Amino acid sequence: MMKTSHLFLTFSLLAGLLASCQPAAPTADPRIVMTAAIETAFAQINVSTATLAPTETPIPTATVQRTPPALPPAFTTTVLNPLDVPHTYIQDSCQYLKSKWDPNNAAPGTIVMVIMFHGINKDSSSLDANDITVKDFNKLMGSLKELGFEAINATQLAEFLDSNAHIPQRSVVLTYDDRHTAQAFEHFRPYYEQWGWPVINGWISAFGGEDQFLQENVNLSNEGWVDYQAHGVIHNINISPNSTEEFIHSELQGSIDNLQKYFQKTPIAYIWPGGGFTPRGVQVAREVGYRVGFTINPRGPIMFNWIPLSDAPDAGRPAFIPEGPANDPRLTLPRYWPTQVLAQLDTIRVMGKDAAAYAEQNKATELEYYDIVCAPTFGLIPPTP
Repeated sequence: MMKTSHLFLTFSLLAGLLASCQPAAPTADPRIVMTAAIETAFAQINVSTATLAPTETPIPTATVQRTPPALPPAFTTTVLNPLDVPHTYIQDSCQYLKSKWDPNNAAPGTIVMVIMFHGINKDSSSLDANDITVKDFNKLMGSLKELGFEAINATQLAEFLDSNAHIPQRSVVLTYDDRHTAQAFEHFRPYYEQWGWPVINGWISAFGGEDQFLQENVNLSNEGWVDYQAHGVIHNINISPNSTEEFIHSELQGSIDNLQKYFQKTPIAYIWPGGGFTPRGVQVAREVGYRVGFTINPRGPIMFNWIPLSDAPDAGRPAFIPEGPANDPRLTLPRYWPTQVLAQLDTIRVMGKDAAAYAEQNKATELEYYDIVCAPTFGLIPPTP
């Protein structure tokens, strides 16, 4: 009520002032004027402030959950012995797929053939069952080159098997077991000089620094094309289920010590003497630092995360120790005898092509799986250069 009286008084004074400032005009009814002024004032007081419309909170778009596709089974082939089954060794699918499809790495279908030489003789009259004549040796080397094979050393093989590091799509590993004079390697020298092909020697450390062939082999090692690796100390006694812990360590670690001392290198490959190994021997080999190991079992060629091995004895091939129980395929790699190679070369070439085609057939599925499951943790696969 007081507020209304105050406004009434204010408008009365304003009305009087305005009237005094204006020229004379017909006198208006003061009650009408006052009533209009009061109504105007009340209208201004009672104007309600416009209510702002509430801001609408955006509704987030629902994230579409992508279901990863099922990964295809490993590549298989009918050309292997039914008991020689491809074994994988990389358990993490994401790690495997990233290495497989990185365009900087070896292409899918890259295949490696490992060949073991023991003797290369002038003619067949003095041949041991495991030897090859010079003529057949040269024919073999020419055939390998003609079909697109290139030789690699032990480190290249280990890097390929571990992480799919780039190597020629058809690769061959040439191993020459046992102690030899430097002259024995002259059979390989022309292929090193023409094509850059290395050869791996399985060095026997039995004689240590007293070995009569030591210095000439050290000289070859320093040339860089004969890749000396471990082939045991005593050598003639195979590692077997009856071997003691002391013997296993002395053979495996002893070979490392010898090559470090006399060749100034640490071997990464162990060529099992006589092809003898056990699960415990393989375990110790891994513990002391070997990355690859070679048997005498010609099961087939090898590829990245794909090594043909047997899980059980074979009555038809009693000399072949089953590799499956050792559970480390990279340390029980198969090797071909040289007399078997020529008959297998084209089969192996075709096998690599089939594996490459199978990989390409499943590429989209594997990359989709990687994108959904793996990329958030492992990162994107590099683009093709």
